[in-house]
Amino acid sequence: MPKTSAATPPLLRRVNASKLLGVLSSHGVMTGTGLIEATGLTRATVHAVCNDLIGMGWVVELDPVRDDTTVGRPSRRFEFNSDAGSVLGIDVGAGKTTVVVANLRGETLAKAVRSFAEVKEPADRTELVDEAVADAMKAADVTDDQVIAAGVGVAAPVDRGGNILADDEFWRRFDAGLTARLSKAHGWPALLENDANLAVLGEHWRGQGQGVDDLVVLLAGERFGSGLMESGRLLHGSRGGAGEMVYLKLVEGVGDTHGIARMARERGAAAIADPSVETVLRELAGSEPVTAEMVFAAAAQGDRAAADVLEIVGQRTARVVATLGILFNPELVVIGGAVADAAAALLPSIEELLATFTSTPPRVAVSSLGDTIVSVGAVRHALNYVEQNALDLTLTARRF
Repeated sequence: MPKTSAATPPLLRRVNASKLLGVLSSHGVMTGTGLIEATGLTRATVHAVCNDLIGMGWVVELDPVRDDTTVGRPSRRFEFNSDAGSVLGIDVGAGKTTVVVANLRGETLAKAVRSFAEVKEPADRTELVDEAVADAMKAADVTDDQVIAAGVGVAAPVDRGGNILADDEFWRRFDAGLTARLSKAHGWPALLENDANLAVLGEHWRGQGQGVDDLVVLLAGERFGSGLMESGRLLHGSRGGAGEMVYLKLVEGVGDTHGIARMARERGAAAIADPSVETVLRELAGSEPVTAEMVFAAAAQGDRAAADVLEIVGQRTARVVATLGILFNPELVVIGGAVADAAAALLPSIEELLATFTSTPPRVAVSSLGDTIVSVGAVRHALNYVEQNALDLTLTARRF
């Protein structure tokens, strides 16, 4: 008869601590009774674990409040110590890196950006990321020994262990020793994750996806990428490839992974290059290359050529969303990234076409997080690490 494994007391203690910290970090002052109701734990467990967390520096106990309606001993009151440390959220994008320093409630303390415009080698990107980290930490007045963890997002498949596909030279260049260098130089763990996976974490935490546990975020700038959440759980696949969209090359009417911004820009440039096409895009662009923003702006002014471009882009995006709806059946697909605000103009046509492509079309929305969506998710990723490992981070927390 096979042996059955039971959760050991230390494991239960860790799980309960994570659960309590998750509740306390997202609320203000809570009583023991409130924590019991929010977590489903017993009174004895709540008080025992809170005592542990108070001793470790994660939680502060406030003076009890007594009023005329109180019978017996007043309830103990607890508050999460959001100043026990800091976390970083690092987005290593195609054109720039964004570093956010946040407290343990996820409130932004400082932000720094570095452009990759002049970068030629992956090692140069790593240098600029480190500079942005230093700038953000200095602006937040945070030192290395106050940072508990950093979430790091890259546009490459990352497995559950935080590793990029080791046998793929193309993907491996996205890390270029970045996380190892950050951890060695600063002493805190740098937790690598796919950028679209971080986007779905950020959207579920602070965006349109709050309260939606079957969720897809479609990053739709230069190339399509998707982060997948099922029943509130992030999907990685066996090697980190869940959500990779190279399959779009096989989809009729799509044919490649080019995102909304790239499609609008390239088709807008083609319209300008055709002397038979009348379009205000020529005036908007002048001597500069046409951009996706120009195409959306021209369409908003009633320009026919720009509207035709967006019609094609909308049809193509609808097919992409439909494939995600068919494969994963999410409740909601959120279009994210720097192009999200402009993409709102595409929603009516996308929603209309979806009903013709699938019998279970998801709702579609655009993200309100703009180009911070990945860095917000990176902060959430770091906070998840803090909550899950709080009992192992006692000595770090006690420094503050």
